[in-house]
Amino acid sequence: MSPLLFVLILATTTFASAASDPKIYASENPLPVGSTVTLFSQENVTTGAWLFDNDIIVIIFPGDQIIGDSWRARVTFNSTSSALTIRSLQLEDSGVYTLQAVNSFRAQLTLSVQVPVSGVTLTANTTNLVEFNDTAVLMCSALSGSSLSYAWLKGSSEVTAGGGIQLSDGGTTLTLVSVTRDDVGPFRCNVSNGLSHEISPPVSLNISYGPSNITMTIMPMKSAYRTGSDITLWCSAESSPPAVIQWMVNGTSLNHFGPMLQLERVTESNSGNYRCLLHNTVTSRFSSKSATIRIVEPIAAAVVKHTGGPAILNEPFSLHCEVTGFVTSIHWWKNGQLIQPDNATNFHMDNKTLILDPVQLSDDGDYRCQAVNPVSNMTSSPYTVQVNYGPQMPTITGPNVAKTGHNVTFSCHASSNPPSSYKWFYNGSVVASMSEYITPPLTKDMSGMYTCKAYNNITGENSTAYTMLTVFDPIDYVEVEPPMNPAIEGHVYKLTCNVSGPVVHIYWMKNGELLHEDHRTVFHMDNKTVTFNPLEKNDAGYYQCMAIIDACNVTSPSYMLLVNFGPETPMIRGPAFAEMGHYATFYCSATSEPPSYFSWWFDGNNVGNNSTYTTDRLSFNMSGEYTCKAHNNVTGKNSSSSKMLTVIEAIESVMIKNKTIPINNKNFTLTCDVTGPYDAIHWMKDGVYLNMNNSTADAHMSYYFENETLYFTPVTIYDDGMYQCVATNQAGRHKSPKYTVWVNYGPLHVTISGPFLREGSNNSILICSADSRPVCDFYWFFNNQPSVVLMTGPMITFPTTKGNEGTYICMARNPVTNITMYKTKTFSAAASALHFTSRGVLMLMGVFALSVPVLSN
Repeated sequence: MSPLLFVLILATTTFASAASDPKIYASENPLPVGSTVTLFSQENVTTGAWLFDNDIIVIIFPGDQIIGDSWRARVTFNSTSSALTIRSLQLEDSGVYTLQAVNSFRAQLTLSVQVPVSGVTLTANTTNLVEFNDTAVLMCSALSGSSLSYAWLKGSSEVTAGGGIQLSDGGTTLTLVSVTRDDVGPFRCNVSNGLSHEISPPVSLNISYGPSNITMTIMPMKSAYRTGSDITLWCSAESSPPAVIQWMVNGTSLNHFGPMLQLERVTESNSGNYRCLLHNTVTSRFSSKSATIRIVEPIAAAVVKHTGGPAILNEPFSLHCEVTGFVTSIHWWKNGQLIQPDNATNFHMDNKTLILDPVQLSDDGDYRCQAVNPVSNMTSSPYTVQVNYGPQMPTITGPNVAKTGHNVTFSCHASSNPPSSYKWFYNGSVVASMSEYITPPLTKDMSGMYTCKAYNNITGENSTAYTMLTVFDPIDYVEVEPPMNPAIEGHVYKLTCNVSGPVVHIYWMKNGELLHEDHRTVFHMDNKTVTFNPLEKNDAGYYQCMAIIDACNVTSPSYMLLVNFGPETPMIRGPAFAEMGHYATFYCSATSEPPSYFSWWFDGNNVGNNSTYTTDRLSFNMSGEYTCKAHNNVTGKNSSSSKMLTVIEAIESVMIKNKTIPINNKNFTLTCDVTGPYDAIHWMKDGVYLNMNNSTADAHMSYYFENETLYFTPVTIYDDGMYQCVATNQAGRHKSPKYTVWVNYGPLHVTISGPFLREGSNNSILICSADSRPVCDFYWFFNNQPSVVLMTGPMITFPTTKGNEGTYICMARNPVTNITMYKTKTFSAAASALHFTSRGVLMLMGVFALSVPVLSN
């Protein structure tokens, strides 16, 4: 096929849609000039062509291919994979490569051949600039490279256009309009293509700025300073180059330059407005900062003084604060608390004078004045104010009544400062000149008014009070007197209060509480007697009467009133049924004061004279009504109560019997043998009644009860225990003697211990044991010879020789359960190495014996 014809075929070929076309890949893309590239296809093409733009590189047809003349020297085509390799690539080899398959697909790839980047440099129109005044222009260039792109860096951040930042000339030029101090850099440009990149050396800008953001620091920082203080002022600003600093005070230059100004041992004349003036010689800009310094002399003294008379209640009083030195404020303190002005407390002369008008009792205390200026404060020593007042109304303590022949002490006290002086008056005459007055022995005509008068020498005031005294003859005795007849419930009863001497009032008390009248309790003869009509049990208690003459009272000793009553209906405790041949005991009690006497009656006959009555041995004719009669000798009353007794036939004996031996997992029965009539039978195990409800019975036990028999279905070792049967009639319960059940079992398992070598001999020992009740019978056999019994008993002894090597068989048989079990043990003379003394073997046998349960009947 000619190339021209093939091109015509390609021109008329219909290709599949691009979405379903296989893709082609380059071994590397982009690539440097002079390198080699291989273009791969996902599918092998047997008829088609490789093209570069519109130029045919290779024509592909079955069995052969044609490479274009301009490509033949540097192109290799692989017909197996349809891969195309191009060598010695040049810039002009960049473009679109196409693989076309006839009537199949069309795939394209853009290949980029580039020159690597090198020789990147960065230049600036100028590097010395003034903030806000100048514009910086930075230009980037590369010595070699193709398809270049440019990026700008400031420090580690990328620079983008916007605001005062402009990019031009395809990104090769960066313009910073009106630079600021933040534009110092360093700046770099990054030149790259798809093949490589290179970053220029950094360029930094020198930008002069300021002075700005000025700060003035004063150490120490205070609103005012003491004379003699040292003060340091610092002034700083953001400025490049550093600003020249000049200091001024109140607008006058101090002819001092530099960031720090020191003022030493200042005086009040150093007060003023201090300013630092800053000048940048490059930017030609000025700025300043100022602060006011105030120097004050400290306060030298503060004293509280008073002029005028003493502080008297309800009169004006003033204190004055004398201060040496400059003062801005004065505060007054009382007992450590700041004084605030109110209706009775005022300040004058810039608080230098404190006026109390009127003085109150609460104004007592220690007063201080505190003088304050900006650099100091001084508090005066305390000035104590004592408020003089009184005397107020006196208070008199002492009795209002007294007995003839006694002495009475009256005390008088009136609140006053300073303390008052006192005088006592009786019937207009002075009887004492002290606060306390003790009378002579009293007579009845010394009753009357006693007056106390109090005087205050400072306030010039006086005050009086009085008290009344009544003198009387004393009461000698008071007692409660009962009548001769006893106090009986339901009868009339009277108590009398006997008093010696005249009496004004009499009061009655019961158990320490005042006694009041009611429909039963009535007072007579000016309360001298109290009558109870009728007397009740709750009237019992301790009674007292109290006799009062004026303010004097005397109380009698307590009298205990004991009310006799009863007997009430007796209560009888005793059985309703009793068995013939037994005894019955009855107990009788009745509420009564004093306690009653008792008698017992049966069939009209007196059978007992005590609160407790026990019958003779009972017979059927002793059934009937038993009566208890209670009698009170003081009240003369009787009361009775009865109880019925029925004599029934007795249960003579209760016994447990059985006819079988209890063997584990076999049925077993116990029978309750009762002599005499009964109502019910119950069974007990280990002192606890057996539950006959199958749903709640012991999970390990299986039993039921029928007639007089307890059935175990079957009996197990869990049924071991002490059993009793209980026969019940109307008179009570009768328990059988305890019956012990030990369930026989086993052997459950058999073990052979040993061999043991007896110490001091050449004999070996094997010991057979079995878990069994009762202890098993043991039989020994050798080497499967069951007809020959070597030995009986749990232990076998034989010489430790080769001839005795072999299998030993232990047969354990329970003589009660008739169960037999076997155990074998192979003996080797060489392996028998455990030694035991004869005594040790006996002890071991004892341990085995103790481990086996013993059958108990």
